[in-house]
Amino acid sequence: MSALLAKIKAVEGVPGRDATDPRILLALWLYATIDGVGSARALERLTKQHDAYRWICGGVTTNHHLLSDFRVAHVEVLDGLLTTSVATLVAEGLVELKRIAQDGVRVRASAGEASFRRKPTLEQCLKDAEEQIEALKKELEEDPDATNRRQKAARAGAAAERKERVERALEQLPEVEAKKKKADRDKARVSTTDPDARKMKMGDGGFRPAFNGQFAVDTETLVVAGVDVTNEGSDQAQMSPMLDQLEERYGEVPDEYLSDGGFAAIDQIEEATSRGATVFAPVRKPRDPSRDRYEPRPGDSEIIADWRQRMGTAEAKAIYRDRASSVECVNGHVRNRGLLQFLVRGLEKARAVLLWHALAHNLMRAASLRAAAAAAAA
Repeated sequence: MSALLAKIKAVEGVPGRDATDPRILLALWLYATIDGVGSARALERLTKQHDAYRWICGGVTTNHHLLSDFRVAHVEVLDGLLTTSVATLVAEGLVELKRIAQDGVRVRASAGEASFRRKPTLEQCLKDAEEQIEALKKELEEDPDATNRRQKAARAGAAAERKERVERALEQLPEVEAKKKKADRDKARVSTTDPDARKMKMGDGGFRPAFNGQFAVDTETLVVAGVDVTNEGSDQAQMSPMLDQLEERYGEVPDEYLSDGGFAAIDQIEEATSRGATVFAPVRKPRDPSRDRYEPRPGDSEIIADWRQRMGTAEAKAIYRDRASSVECVNGHVRNRGLLQFLVRGLEKARAVLLWHALAHNLMRAASLRAAAAAAAA
């Protein structure tokens, strides 16, 4: 906890109000995440009404602003805790990280359908926001009433925040336009409430503003080893970034890597294999029903030819079944713990929420693994 404790400036012998111990806030959010509580306001109520949460607080008061800020303000610390906690389990001999499965989970963003605007509307919104800010500044300078000044200052702050979001939406518009056909680029839209969000196809077949969360899970222990989040609706380019992350965290890539067909892009499989990971991903059904999908095709590299043939074996099919029973199981757990919609905005804050879920899940898995190891030793 040194990374969080080091940020506290109010220490013994120095003036300043006592800070809330970050260990309390960390414990509250871990327990709340396991309990399926994702709202800072709901958590604040529990710290006053529920004995378990009151016990964690130990008489220390909190509020939803403090809880909300803490939840998303320490992404690097949370990321480091994930690495350290998994590395500790590896050092204890409870986790090996030899076979990893990756899957994506699309989570509804905190942005409405109607917040997506085209370029002319975004430019008009920016102009309106700038005019509102100027008008409010003028009122603040002319109005001597302190109460009204505070209210108008709050309105000015809200207007400035809206202006910033519109500016970010305009900055991201070229990226969205580039992914559309040339004839449809003028129809590109970006949200004014969460510019990072993108409309994605969800599990029920509908399209809604969302983020694409990524989990990499050890298939034997169901421990989450890697976490990421993107605003790409497709998983095809997500294997390599996760392998980069795993190598950076633990110093090596896994021996075996399992993913569904959405990740099975040729270049991703070639890169993963060249780095030492044997990929187990389904081969797409060919358009020609008479052709064997597991037979190498003309133009296949040696790596891709081997992958096709490997996936046709009974052994590979048995190994691939571990994907559904591991990473999809973890996705189900986080859904059951309330990860149905992000209550925060932006990729960085969404990543913080996913890290909380990963840490909470691993906390439960570590308890089970250590208990099983102790029972086996006895």
